[in-house]
Amino acid sequence: MSVRPSPATGFMPFARALSGEPRTEVELTWIEKRHEQWLRFGRAAGERIVSRRTRIVSFRPGAVFAFVRWSGNDYGTVYSRIDIVQAVGKDLPYTTVPFVQPGGEVLLSIRGWPKVEQVLAAIDPVEVGGVDPCDVSPDHWRHVAGRIAAGAHPRPYGRERHDAWLRCKALGL
Repeated sequence: MSVRPSPATGFMPFARALSGEPRTEVELTWIEKRHEQWLRFGRAAGERIVSRRTRIVSFRPGAVFAFVRWSGNDYGTVYSRIDIVQAVGKDLPYTTVPFVQPGGEVLLSIRGWPKVEQVLAAIDPVEVGGVDPCDVSPDHWRHVAGRIAAGAHPRPYGRERHDAWLRCKALGL
């Protein structure tokens, strides 16, 4: 039995790689200065081009990615949002996110361009500190979401915090 993408969306029903591993798919569309969807970070496991303006990127279970959506018109920004999502495996609970199939564990979800900019600004120092944002503790992204929602600045995430996270992870904590 072959699985075929939906003609309407191009999504495959909970896409599977050749190995049979379930994948989370993200639809990325780019219509310059009108509707832009992109990944700020993430390690894609595959990519499929649907049209000149749309592609679908897939992630393995456990992968973390930042998905940014922005829409505008002649007068400026109409809608903006960033979600930092962890891809889930088959038969695990998940939260639905627009343009993400089937969904994932939402670590951060922020709307409104000023707050989206704060999240983007919180990602930059992580990279400057030599840590891939995909590998950051999921709790840090939850912390960033909570602090920005409360109108406060998130604490920085540097190499020291990352090393502590890796030690806890290795111990299964």
